[in-house]
Amino acid sequence: MVAEHKPPRIKSAFEATSIQVPLERIRPLRPVSGKTRRSTKYAQIAASVAEVGLIEPPIVVRHPSEPDAYLLLDGHLRVEILRDRGVVDVLCLVATDDEAFTYNKRISRLAAVQEHRMILQAVDRNVPEERLARALNIDISTLRQKKRALQGICPEAVEILKDKPISLSVFSILRRMKPLRQMEAAEMMVGMNRYSKGYVQALLVATPEDQLVQDGKPKAPKALTREQVVLMERETARLDREIKVAEQSYGPDHLRMVLARTYLTKLVANTRVERWLQQHQPEMLAEFRKLVDGQTAVA
Repeated sequence: MVAEHKPPRIKSAFEATSIQVPLERIRPLRPVSGKTRRSTKYAQIAASVAEVGLIEPPIVVRHPSEPDAYLLLDGHLRVEILRDRGVVDVLCLVATDDEAFTYNKRISRLAAVQEHRMILQAVDRNVPEERLARALNIDISTLRQKKRALQGICPEAVEILKDKPISLSVFSILRRMKPLRQMEAAEMMVGMNRYSKGYVQALLVATPEDQLVQDGKPKAPKALTREQVVLMERETARLDREIKVAEQSYGPDHLRMVLARTYLTKLVANTRVERWLQQHQPEMLAEFRKLVDGQTAVA
């Protein structure tokens, strides 16, 4: 008789119910600096909280040594804004593991494409533009630009860039290319991990005229000759070919990178190991942190 195989039990990442936690019992893992308080991001979150309330609850974990206290894993700005507004407690999600060192690396931040879709959904639900603009801490004209951000962008390019940190100006440049070239440009942006307006502008300059929409060709910079522009077009085509070749070995290389980074993440997240490295090998600890944060390529 074959023994019945039971699948392993999966541990939940959070406790079953959210709880109301007094702010005085929440211990932030890092201070909110004055520079952060003056940032656009802080102002946007503060405006959203004032207009529509707290949408995403902070993430906490029970303090290992203080019975009634909690460590704040995610939501430092939200909690600080609530303190400024005189709020005394907040509804929190309670994590079951202390992922303090790497928690924010697991959070998906709102990208331009996602923000565009969120705005369209809000408009479809008859949310007034004025209220939506106040919640996002932007003016009406900027809100309307965000609504039109993907007009003229092919769905395939949108899918490639849906979770990338792209500004509105990048879409205005891509819009001057034909759909196939938009897809190529999007793939090169991802392959090079470069999403700036200047980089996409260079791709536009190096795009052959037959791959541009009518009147889409930009004026060549005064410092460039026609021969240099042609050379840029050739180099862009060569880069595109090299990216496609690199993609063939991306899977195995990426697997090795993920395994190495996962091991280092667990290593550095161990308080005792981190303390020993800080005391005896601070340079090595700094390099480990770079690898964990993705600032250095893993061989």
